[in-house]
Amino acid sequence: MNTVSSSSKPLAQQGQEVADKAAGTAQGVIHSTQRAADSALDTLSSKVEDLRSQAAPLLNRVSSQAEAAARRGIEAVRDTSQQLREKAMRASDSAVGYVKDEPIKAMLIAAATGAALMGLIALLSRSSRD
Repeated sequence: MNTVSSSSKPLAQQGQEVADKAAGTAQGVIHSTQRAADSALDTLSSKVEDLRSQAAPLLNRVSSQAEAAARRGIEAVRDTSQQLREKAMRASDSAVGYVKDEPIKAMLIAAATGAALMGLIALLSRSSRD
């Protein structure tokens, strides 16, 4: 029995040494992996910061171009609106002038237009009932 315990003792020591080496190797791998991950994160962080610094002027330029385009659009709408207002005033003045110059013709045209509209409405209402 004594021989078994003495022969197993060196095996236990060898097992302990192997376990210690494996633990040391695992710890080394863990540290190496942590360093690699830290390095990768530092590189990624640096690249993100570079992209952010490059994107800021581009975003500012795009924003100012969009603002300028919106301003031009608003000015174009304002100009077109003014032109339409002026044309409507000229048409109104022209119609008033025509009615003053030709009152009988103007009344006949208005009556004919009203009759045509009433005929169209009657035709549409009859076709929608069928």
